[in-house]
Amino acid sequence: MRAVLCGYYGFGNGGDEALLAALLQMLPAGVEPLVMSADPVQTTRRFGTPSLNRWSMLEVSRAIARSDAFIWGGGSLLQDVTGPANILYYGGLMRLAQGMGKKTIAWSQGIGPLKRPWSRVFACRTLAGCTAVTVRDRGSAELLSDWGIPFDLNTDPVWALAPAKGAFTGELPEPWTAVVLRPHPELTSARLGVVTDALAQFQQAVGGSVLLVPFQLPADQALAHIVGERLPGPSTVVQLEDPRQLMGLFHSVRFTISMRLHGVLMAAAGGGSVWGLIYDPKVAQLLNQIDAPGETLVNLPGQPDALSQLWLAHYAGGTRLSQPQREAWVTRSQHNSEVLAQVLGTTY
Repeated sequence: MRAVLCGYYGFGNGGDEALLAALLQMLPAGVEPLVMSADPVQTTRRFGTPSLNRWSMLEVSRAIARSDAFIWGGGSLLQDVTGPANILYYGGLMRLAQGMGKKTIAWSQGIGPLKRPWSRVFACRTLAGCTAVTVRDRGSAELLSDWGIPFDLNTDPVWALAPAKGAFTGELPEPWTAVVLRPHPELTSARLGVVTDALAQFQQAVGGSVLLVPFQLPADQALAHIVGERLPGPSTVVQLEDPRQLMGLFHSVRFTISMRLHGVLMAAAGGGSVWGLIYDPKVAQLLNQIDAPGETLVNLPGQPDALSQLWLAHYAGGTRLSQPQREAWVTRSQHNSEVLAQVLGTTY
């Protein structure tokens, strides 16, 4: 059984690389994966699986023709916020595979936002042609219900990603606070200044070290360095390209402040407290699911001391997922393997 895996792979995004790692971990025995990647050499080196250049349409078309299955491997592939190219690329490849009669799986998808009417029609028709569809959030589930498309609602597969130990061995004083920022129009220079000054006050109050963790390389690195240079205490930029090491890092972190979805998820999976900086509905949905606090960027307090006090209150008395709760999330996440086994006809 040969399967082409399609996603936002090879772009240096920690969350999407984690989704690929989880998918490879959950594929049934006997499935031979071929990963579409923006950097196939790196993908093959990191995961030990054959890869091909996602930009070579001839190569991709031939690979799909020779395969038995085509899998969207997690993430928010069907969205048009970043423009129409995204949905046309991923949707077009799925329609190509469907036209060739392949088994097609939209796996662990977060659907939307879809702002253009034609995008909604195109997405609906594409998903309706899939052999199986699984989604990771209730918003996507409600959309599919409205469209009358059968689906399974599971949790994000990264919950079940096996962490690598010893991911970060820097000799910095504990406790560790992780900060995951990303560029976004709503993270203006003024708001970044408030976040940075609030973080400095927070660090002075709790001590320890700040780990600035860029998830998207190189886009997040500049922000990480800007913030790190203004902190009064020990800090470092922790750049981990292996998603299993990234997951392992958060098992050693006491408190996390994160904009990125998988920063929130990994922090919760690691047993630490987490506070979300919300720029996207999917981040708000996850925070709600794990009963963790956060605030939208546009509604952040305008004064650093007010923001730092919010963090300190959660640091001191905020809830975190218990071991049984984390195990329950992992168990639910592992259900993502079942649809793969059902469609691909092999045993997980």
